Amino acid sequence: MTAPLLELADGHHIPALGLRTYLAKGKSGIELIKKSIELGYRFIDTAFLYENEMECGQAIREKIADGTIERKDVFVSSKLWNSHHEPEHVPIAFQQTLDRLGLEYLDLYLMHSPMGFQFRGFEHADANPKDDEGNLIFSDVDYVDTWKAMEKLVKGGKVRSIGLSNFNYEQILRILDFAEICPVNNQIEVNPGWRQKSLIDQCKRLGITVTAFSPMGRPHRFTYGNKSAFGNSDVANIGRKYRKSDAQIILRYLIQLGTIPIPYAEEKDHLRQNIDVFDFTLNDEEIALMDTFHSERTLPYPDVRSHRYYPFKEEL
Repeated sequence: MTAPLLELADGHHIPALGLRTYLAKGKSGIELIKKSIELGYRFIDTAFLYENEMECGQAIREKIADGTIERKDVFVSSKLWNSHHEPEHVPIAFQQTLDRLGLEYLDLYLMHSPMGFQFRGFEHADANPKDDEGNLIFSDVDYVDTWKAMEKLVKGGKVRSIGLSNFNYEQILRILDFAEICPVNNQIEVNPGWRQKSLIDQCKRLGITVTAFSPMGRPHRFTYGNKSAFGNSDVANIGRKYRKSDAQIILRYLIQLGTIPIPYAEEKDHLRQNIDVFDFTLNDEEIALMDTFHSERTLPYPDVRSHRYYPFKEEL
């Protein structure tokens, strides 16, 4: 069971559903990623910030070695962190990501956000520089200059596609004004309570695919009671009709919304269920019901609201 492939604007292809690995660490993380590949996952999403690029790479290499997949079968994405935005630091940060993964190339490299932080080094301990009062120290690096440095990575042949994450519409347009190589993807938070339909529609218009992180609205951290689709009785009723779980109904909704969901799961049954969402379609009435849920953004980055490039001030 594998997800169908979607064509990116640059001609490469991305699976229509993937695995976000942000909690997959250590030996258990390696086993989880290997298990997901065995179940059919072909899109593995990681990031410098997740501190698990080595685990992701080891799992992928082991499944290549045992014949489960070839390198061309798996789509691997990672992200440039905020403290590595200076153009001279971009190729170093990228190469370190590639070295940790132990792969010859990366399928997709995203700018994790438009907000630059002060550079203090390339170690994870340096990722969030703070002053004596505990406040994050920003840099004034223009994300357009960072993007130009990322374009050179594509020209160098070690990454096939580049994109963005947590960018708003105006910031995307500004990138496009200067880009020689256009972003093919914007990874943003999307779930039934936080749909971002306008941004998704504009990305579609621009030929940019949207990857949806936190598709369940982060139910393991907090809930919204009746506002949440996860665990809602009406969603459960839809699930009974299709013999699917709440999570499967939510993922199918996000796919029909026009996104590429990347759910995280630890249990084998949940991993299997999450990718088993391509054999049914929600009808208009069911879509309308899913449109009724409302919540706030679950990852608002409140400690960076004063950054000049804070992306969530705008509605779109």
